[in-house]
Amino acid sequence: MISDTLKNRLNKDRPMTSITLRIPIDVVESMKAIAPYKGFSGYQALLKSYISDGLCRDEAQFTFSKEAKLIAALKKLGIPDSVIEKATKEMA
Repeated sequence: MISDTLKNRLNKDRPMTSITLRIPIDVVESMKAIAPYKGFSGYQALLKSYISDGLCRDEAQFTFSKEAKLIAALKKLGIPDSVIEKATKEMA
């Protein structure tokens, strides 16, 4: 079953926003050099790909994992956040 988050992520017509991001010049130059090798037209598309890859990885770990689902279920049952936080720290 595909989550609503993923369904929305696949929609190409979703709203966009512009942001300002300060990145060292040497990093931008490296991205410009790497972008064509990875099939991107420019560094901005490569940067969006890097962000998307990292976000997908973190969402899988923190949002869609069994642990995340368990935490959501415990919260739904009314278990206090402080108890859940203490338990997750003990597991780590």
